[in-house]
Amino acid sequence: MSVISYQPPAPSIRAVIDHFASSQPMQPFACFPETGNQLTYAELQGAAQNYGRYFNALQLRQGDTISFMMGNGQTALELFLATLYAGCVSSPLNPAAGKDQIEYVLDHSDSKIVFVSEQYVDLVKAAASKLERPVQIILTDVDKRPRWPVEPAAEPLHASVSGDDDGLLMYTSGTTGRPKGVILTNTNLLAGGMNTACAHELTQEDRALCVLPLCHINAQCVTVMAPLASGGSVIMPHSFSASSFWSWVIDHEATWFSVVPTIISYLMHHEGELKGEDLKQALGKVRFGRSASAALPPTLHAGFEEKFGVPIVETMGLTETSAQILSNPMPPKTNKYGSPGIAFGTEIKVINEQGDTQPAGEEGELMVRGDCVMRCYYKNPEATASALDADGWLHTGDLARQDEDGFIFITGRLKELIIKGGENIAPREIDDALYSHPGVIEAGAVGIDDEHYGQEVVACVVIKQEAKVSEADLIEFCTDRLGKVKTPRNIYFFDDLPKGPSGKVQRLKLVDQLKARNEVR
Repeated sequence: MSVISYQPPAPSIRAVIDHFASSQPMQPFACFPETGNQLTYAELQGAAQNYGRYFNALQLRQGDTISFMMGNGQTALELFLATLYAGCVSSPLNPAAGKDQIEYVLDHSDSKIVFVSEQYVDLVKAAASKLERPVQIILTDVDKRPRWPVEPAAEPLHASVSGDDDGLLMYTSGTTGRPKGVILTNTNLLAGGMNTACAHELTQEDRALCVLPLCHINAQCVTVMAPLASGGSVIMPHSFSASSFWSWVIDHEATWFSVVPTIISYLMHHEGELKGEDLKQALGKVRFGRSASAALPPTLHAGFEEKFGVPIVETMGLTETSAQILSNPMPPKTNKYGSPGIAFGTEIKVINEQGDTQPAGEEGELMVRGDCVMRCYYKNPEATASALDADGWLHTGDLARQDEDGFIFITGRLKELIIKGGENIAPREIDDALYSHPGVIEAGAVGIDDEHYGQEVVACVVIKQEAKVSEADLIEFCTDRLGKVKTPRNIYFFDDLPKGPSGKVQRLKLVDQLKARNEVR
């Protein structure tokens, strides 16, 4: 199958910003709802160069790593892009990662400086105090830029930036062990952005709403890099809010948005001021919504489209692939519920344990190759060699099958499969069944040790506040849809399920929480 792709307008982030600052200087690149501020492409270039003067005064050099920990806003966006513009490496820190992981990432990344907002400064100082090397901490307001400890240099940091230069160091949450640092070059980042632009047919007229955190690859490459590479615009509030989401879309004339299934579920269950046909009419300029980072249950997918009249395009990406591998085609072309789509900008194949390509309909591991695929895992040649083969194919770790039309269906994770009495059970299948219940907001199935079957299936759910649903009700509901073997033995009720920054349920943390509650051993 031929590769469907666009080419970026220039080979590096700096060159792309310079290109659009010259060709469309007054075009808005970003707007910020809380402050009402707007950033044109010319102003973005000016901000990046101004940050470069401070980087120079702070004695940073090309290839140095710069971290930040803060919510979304003008400062976070400028820092992210100015770091790339200067030829340095951006390594955002995730405040939800926990103090041990933050300390590990800060140490492993070799960050020279951390820009941090006041709410996280104690957390970062505590982590930095454990390191053997000094790390400079600069207090930063999410809307008003850093409190610089130096005067700017006369000239910005003038590194020559090429497509091969490293731009982003992102740490994957992983399922076991320490997180791995993914190195993405300028070429990788732009390819990820252009793959998104290609799949969604983005133009300079498109405006994306970004409600996912900038410490996650989805926000970085989908709702920042894709508008940047295609000359469009991004709307960036501080964080997701179900009560403000549609007003941001309407007031700032968003033409698309990128979310995760958890957000889709919360929007489904939130009643705003506008409802029904009034809301659908107000959303007339929205071309589509994009869902990624976790599987989208088909019932939730269909229900959202029916309620809001906005088509949802399911997609798939990884940190290691600059966020984009697969996407369903844009409406009115064929979309398939339950599938993250076909390849855009990448080559894909499904292989068996021997490495042979599987025929259509047969399950195996999904492999991907393309300009968006990472350069390496930072300071981890063993993991790099295990993930990337000699021909540049990346092992995704996802179990999948490809149909006759080229659509991929993800059937599970190699490390997440529940093996019950020799039967392979994909947690997603159980999640989908539970999501189809009208009272369920969130669901996550996991495998626990069992002396008879090796593993047994249990599930954790969050229920709508007004719903009257018992464990027995949900077990009966699952039995009707899944049969006895795949139906959870127990279902546990939570106020909230542990999730990563992308909204993906963290199944290993679920097991830990069940053990802490003495629900399982």
